[in-house]
Amino acid sequence: MKTALVFGASGQIGLPLLDRLGDAGWRVRAVSRQARSDTPGRHWLQGDFAHVPVLPRDVDAIFSCGPLDLFARWYATANVVSPRVVAFGSTSATSKHASDDEHERDIARRLLGAEAAVFEASEQRGAGATMLRPTLVYGAGRDATLTRIAGMARRWGRFVLPRRADGLRQPVHVQDLADAAFAANVSPVAQGRSYDLPGGETLAYRDMVRRVLACLDPPLPLLELPMPLFRAAVAAAQARGVARELTPAAVARMREDLAFDAAPARRDFGYAPRAFRPETRMFDAPERNQ
Repeated sequence: MKTALVFGASGQIGLPLLDRLGDAGWRVRAVSRQARSDTPGRHWLQGDFAHVPVLPRDVDAIFSCGPLDLFARWYATANVVSPRVVAFGSTSATSKHASDDEHERDIARRLLGAEAAVFEASEQRGAGATMLRPTLVYGAGRDATLTRIAGMARRWGRFVLPRRADGLRQPVHVQDLADAAFAANVSPVAQGRSYDLPGGETLAYRDMVRRVLACLDPPLPLLELPMPLFRAAVAAAQARGVARELTPAAVARMREDLAFDAAPARRDFGYAPRAFRPETRMFDAPERNQ
């Protein structure tokens, strides 16, 4: 029986990955900040990178489903021996490197630096590392984009976008990411490589949002405003302490294409993400789905 060590195991990608590993007969050591009860084949370790629990000496694979920079710092000096490492980063590593927003450029620099550090450490250890870069994640009610949009729409009874918010997007479901991590781990050709993981459908930003609003119960309307009116609406919302994530760079990016190529992942480990068919439960907080 193979053993996996999973960081970020209780996160939106970590939980479906645990199920995927369990279905394949793997024994899992799952790290989480919260105490959780063990189940057959799954042993929970409470801690984080600031307070690392006692870990197994060697495992068949290490998976990182949480913050990449924290994992990279841990892995650089870790004593756990593993021939394979699969870590999630983000397409923000490339899409935000030239942003007008200094904070976004810093995110891109940290992601790229963490990727390089993981590859360097794995090479020194004789391990094979694979880096996975998802696009816009959804499906567990815990993402910071589509679930947030659904929440604001429920609160306001509608959602507002600027006109011509037609930049291309490829939302990707958490289960498809978990399947990709498992498949990449067992693919020899994926070692030492990075892969973009877009969703299975490319659509305009406003159409993506419209589908989210249409699947809610009840469905909610999308209102498109001229950019000056939209910016005024955002300023008014931010004055009330909401929509602070809608920076000028984020608004401008609604009109920019953020589309990535899934062909390398499809070729090397059979990546086959689903089309974007949202359901209201995908944007509910986890406690609402229980």
